[in-house]
Amino acid sequence: MKALVTGASGYLGGRLCHGLLKQGHSVRALVRRTSDISELPPPSSGGVFELAYGDITDYQSLLDAFSGCQVIFHAAAIVEPWLPDPSKFFSVNVEGLNNVLQAAKETETIEKIIYTSSFFALGSTDGYVADESQVHCEKRFCTEYERSKMTADKIALQAAAEGVPIVMLYPGVIYGPGKLTTGNIVAQLLCNLSLSNALLDVYQLIERFAGRLPGYIGYGNDKFSFCHVDDLVDGHIAAMDRGRQGERYLLTGENASFKLVFDMAAIISETKKPRFSIPLCIIEYYGWLLVLVSRLTGNLPLISPPTVHVLRHQWEYSCEKAKTELGYNPRSLEDGLKEVLPWLKSLGVIKY
Repeated sequence: MKALVTGASGYLGGRLCHGLLKQGHSVRALVRRTSDISELPPPSSGGVFELAYGDITDYQSLLDAFSGCQVIFHAAAIVEPWLPDPSKFFSVNVEGLNNVLQAAKETETIEKIIYTSSFFALGSTDGYVADESQVHCEKRFCTEYERSKMTADKIALQAAAEGVPIVMLYPGVIYGPGKLTTGNIVAQLLCNLSLSNALLDVYQLIERFAGRLPGYIGYGNDKFSFCHVDDLVDGHIAAMDRGRQGERYLLTGENASFKLVFDMAAIISETKKPRFSIPLCIIEYYGWLLVLVSRLTGNLPLISPPTVHVLRHQWEYSCEKAKTELGYNPRSLEDGLKEVLPWLKSLGVIKY
């Protein structure tokens, strides 16, 4: 089976390329000329692994890249809580999906499309655990990223209704070893790189162990569903093999607050727990200041108000359907942190 992976230079996409190769599949990685491909394997003779240069906003490049492939893994997306130009979320996350779907229709060899959506596409839960039947209420959006993924989800569902062979996957908060990018939330939180939607968890942990985040963020009312990146890769490959056309699958894991994550990390590392909580209103004010600075410098802020809006809600989901139909088997948050903490320590980004 020859698979094309969009977003191959990203956190999930790169790990997915490695996972597919381990399973004996041929992989074509769609990357831009400016992409960091240091985490990808070198291209091999015979086309077992090859690079295709293009962009999901460039339709012709997709047609060229898709040629001869049987499966498309569409993992490319802009994953940020805030951008000075919010239209970029829609040009990439929405129009990019439209381009992928149209190019796939024009490519005779394509048998299946695995689309990586997001739990944000389903909306917050706030007091209950949701499953794949949840539809976003569309009354409130914490971030433009959330709005774009909800819009893209409607396009994917419509394509499925029209008979396009698409399977839709909804990851939770992704964490694990690998790139310290916006896609690896937990590691970033542990290190002080950013508080983005996808990296919220790792970033806080990094901040915590670096001594730059002395307290909890908020009072533990937030809830997120955490998924280890390698479990997510396994879920994607299982969706290729066993996922039913037109179905949605939540690839989430343990539901927990960041307070619990911090406490668990302290126990594992045998360090002291945070001594106090930092009110979200203070973090939001700080975020507004950083946004103003960002508009002057052109650098994305470490914290922005949309991040705080996300933390004011709960995002709890069940992955029972994926367990039953795909054999998805997410590890516990404790087991995942026992892997991530030593890895971050070995990189020198945290100390304990």
